[in-house]
Amino acid sequence: MATTLSPSANAPATSTPSPERIMQMAWGYAPPLILETAIRHRIFDVLDNGPLSLSEIAQATGASERGLAAILNVLVGLDFLAKDAQGQYALTPESAAFLVSTKPAFQGGLLRHTSEHLLPKWLGLHEIVAAGAPDAAVNRQENGSAFFENFVNDIFPMSYPAAQDLAHYLRLDLMGRPVSVLDLAAGSGVWGIALAQSAPSVSVRAVDWPGVLPVTRKTVARFGLSSRFEFAAGDLLEADFGAGHHVATLGHILHSEGVARSRALLQKTFAALAPGATIAIAEFLVNADRTGPVIGLIFAANMLVNTENGDTYSFEEIAAWLAEAGFVDARTLASRGPSPLILANKP
Repeated sequence: MATTLSPSANAPATSTPSPERIMQMAWGYAPPLILETAIRHRIFDVLDNGPLSLSEIAQATGASERGLAAILNVLVGLDFLAKDAQGQYALTPESAAFLVSTKPAFQGGLLRHTSEHLLPKWLGLHEIVAAGAPDAAVNRQENGSAFFENFVNDIFPMSYPAAQDLAHYLRLDLMGRPVSVLDLAAGSGVWGIALAQSAPSVSVRAVDWPGVLPVTRKTVARFGLSSRFEFAAGDLLEADFGAGHHVATLGHILHSEGVARSRALLQKTFAALAPGATIAIAEFLVNADRTGPVIGLIFAANMLVNTENGDTYSFEEIAAWLAEAGFVDARTLASRGPSPLILANKP
C-alpha cells in the first residue's frame, strides 16, 4: 500500500511521489507466468465444476500442494479466484468466462505462449532497441511459419467475437447472390468462418503461408465449412488472390508487415475486389499522437521485438493508405476486439 503523508495545518498541500507503481512493474512478469501455469495445470478447468480445497485441486491436477498454494493465493489476490473461510477456492465471473479452456470465450491461448515464445524474445529488448530489429523475425516465412502453426488457433477466441460483429454489420445474407470473401493471412480462418456462418451464400478464399494453411483447413473442417473454402498458399505479396471478391478481411496482419508492405498489400487487395466491395481491417490501434491506448503502444514494442519493420498504427495512418490504394469512406466499426475495426469500400 502507498503511504499518504498528512501535511501540517500550516503547510501547503503537496503530493508525495511513491515508488508503488515502479515496484508493481518490477514484478510485472509474475502475473502472466502465474496465469500460464494455472492454465497448464488446468486449475480453472478443474474449478469450473465448483469450489475445491487445496488438497482436492492437487488430486485433480497432479500438482504439488506447496506449488499450488503459492499460485492459488496470488490468483486470489489478482481476483481471478475467490477463497472462502473454509479455504475452498472458486472461480470469479471473469475467470469463469475467459480462462476455462473448454468455453468458447477462452482467452488463455495467448498466455500459453508466455514462457516459451514471448518472454524469451522480450529478454533481448535492450539489444533489439540498439539494433532496431531482432535477429530472427516471425513475419518472415522461414522463421515464423512454425510459430504461427501453433499460435493461430490459440488466438481464435480473441478475433471470433469481432468477426461475428463484422458479419452482423455486413448482413451478407441479404445480398441475394453468391458472396466471395477474401481472407488474407487467414491463420485459423476465424474471419472467413464467421462470415461463412452468417450466410449460406458465402464462399471464402483463404490465403496464408503453406505451413499455416493445414491448420486453417482443420479449423474450417471442425466448423463444417470445408466445401465453402478454397485455399491459396504463399507470401501475401506473391500469392494468387483471385478477383471479383465482395469482402476482404485483413485480421491483425498490417502490424507485422511494416508501412511499405502494408501499403502494397492494400493496393493488391483493392485490385482483387469487385466494385462496391468492403475491406475490413483488425488491428491494435493507437491514437494519432501515439500517447495511447497503452495496449497498442505495448504491442508496437512487441512488433519491434518480433518483426523487421512491424509497428502499430493509427486510424488516420491506415485511412490514408486506404485512400492511396483507391478505397473510399474509411470508417471504424465498434467491435468486441482489442480495437474498433476499420472499414472502407471500393468505388
